[in-house]
Amino acid sequence: MEINKVFVVGAGLMGSGIAQVTAQAGYKVTIRDLNDEILQKAVDSIKWSLEKFESKGKISKEDVEKTIANLSTTTEISDAADADLVIEAVFENLQLKKEVFGELDRVTKPECILATNTSAISITSIAAATQRRDKVAGMHFFSPVPLMRLCEIIKGLETSEETVKVIEEFVRSIGKEPVMVQKDVAGFIANRIGLASTVEAIKLVEAGVATPEDVDKAMRLGFGHPMGPCETADLTGIDVLMHALEAIYNETQNEKYWPPELMRRMVTSNLLGRKTKKGFYDYSSGKQESYWKL
Repeated sequence: MEINKVFVVGAGLMGSGIAQVTAQAGYKVTIRDLNDEILQKAVDSIKWSLEKFESKGKISKEDVEKTIANLSTTTEISDAADADLVIEAVFENLQLKKEVFGELDRVTKPECILATNTSAISITSIAAATQRRDKVAGMHFFSPVPLMRLCEIIKGLETSEETVKVIEEFVRSIGKEPVMVQKDVAGFIANRIGLASTVEAIKLVEAGVATPEDVDKAMRLGFGHPMGPCETADLTGIDVLMHALEAIYNETQNEKYWPPELMRRMVTSNLLGRKTKKGFYDYSSGKQESYWKL
């Protein structure tokens, strides 16, 4: 099967990033969200990102113009009717994702592949909302999508090898490196490993052992990580990570994935990271600044 038209459901940080790299690769991309205001914000974000790459000499002005020309927006999920591939990137909630996939199953052509960008939820559970379970798989991109090369491809219980092959070719065509997750386990590979480390990092801050700054410095300088766990949590969104942890815990019942109390309090207080200007760091000035006092 040949992929030409891609439909992205969800115009947030992940959805807009997926749309950007896909349009840059030459595909026609439609982004769908609930209203025009959200969609315009996504397009503005994509333009800003592309212009930043242009200013650094990584792409040309012509590349920027071609990418924007490949993008369109809609509030109607029925506009996915002619898509060859749909990538869902909505909020991490199983019921919501099942509703979206049920709608997509009704409006898309039978051969269309349906993929979810979930970071932890079971692919098999999402696929159960459709009548094409062999054509449903996980495509877990990492934030920020234009910079991060990894994409996990996750097989649901009934995902066909043909679907996996098509997705793998597509992932490579947009400049990403795929890793195959052969079994549909909660958290897949990267989050199964990384989120356990994040929990420990937050517990150290919670217990007053170290500030977020020193926890992050330890991981950057001691293990060569480009970003520490608290910085990464702020970039991804504290709420997003908490829901991912809950999804893994609910399936595994493993206590190491239970979100720490500090994380829950931060979500309650809307200290979600960069998107709310404060999380483990303060971003109010436009820069990442330390403010945490033990």
